[in-house]
Amino acid sequence: MKKLLTIILFCVCVCHAHALDPVKQYGQLQVKDTQLCDQKGNPVILRGVSLGWHNLWPRFYNKKAVQTLKQDWHCSVIRAAIGQHIEDNYRENPTYAMQCLTPVVESAIKQNIYVIIDWHSHELRTEEAKAFFGEMARKYGKYPHVIYEIYNEPVEDTWTDLKKYATEVISEIRKYDADNIVLVGCPHWDQDIHLVADNPLQGFNNIMYTVHFYAATHGEYLRERTEDAVKKGIPVFISESGATEASGDGKIDAESEEEWIKMCERLGISWICWSISDKNESCSMLLPRATATGPWADDVIKVYGKLVKGLLLKYNL
Repeated sequence: MKKLLTIILFCVCVCHAHALDPVKQYGQLQVKDTQLCDQKGNPVILRGVSLGWHNLWPRFYNKKAVQTLKQDWHCSVIRAAIGQHIEDNYRENPTYAMQCLTPVVESAIKQNIYVIIDWHSHELRTEEAKAFFGEMARKYGKYPHVIYEIYNEPVEDTWTDLKKYATEVISEIRKYDADNIVLVGCPHWDQDIHLVADNPLQGFNNIMYTVHFYAATHGEYLRERTEDAVKKGIPVFISESGATEASGDGKIDAESEEEWIKMCERLGISWICWSISDKNESCSMLLPRATATGPWADDVIKVYGKLVKGLLLKYNL
């Protein structure tokens, strides 16, 4: 009896540890129809958080912060937002950007969680993006942990222009990485997924399209638009979201946030919340006195951060 109990306890511990190592559990991700799937073709939902802009909150771009987000917050994915605007951005200071990005990606690989390398831009910069993602694919393409987000939030670009951009950037990635997931943005701050649904990219595998929502601003109309796109065969990934207004500030609408998460879970859509930063705004999850590395006690996690952590602990068992 004692031996049997020991075996049972061992199995429980192994299963728990396995569940907290998403890459060990899911392996090489793939897209089948509208669904993100594991290496065996079983549906997968990734849930996690985005770090803030690397050039504004670089102190959170470290290995221990990633470890904290995995172990304490149960993130299965982390997003690294490599800023292309404001001072000290990637285009002006690529060396510094890589000093921020590298420990995040390396820690995610070590921690066996997925990591999104996000070209955090609001403007179309095709040649710079091709060079960047070509480098990223050469460096990290052999790791199943890595996901490429090739354009954070297009603002003025048409879907015709974005399709041309995506074709060029994805083609560059596929020279060095044949199968890791690529996330493609859509017009108007990743809101116009209906344009994608009417005219999606052709000729590529393992691509998904991003929708961004901020629940206090974006309600039923965008949820309906997103669900309609999925019904039309479009694989959707929520690579950035918040419970606040679209500005990132203002009220926190927990009820609308819950409706969004329920829809994502029902449709099998992965979701990521913005952001691990200490700005004086509602969607910033930490107070300035929070350490760079964590772990973070409740008294340094802001209201929205506690909401997000609670959702992650609920769904990422």
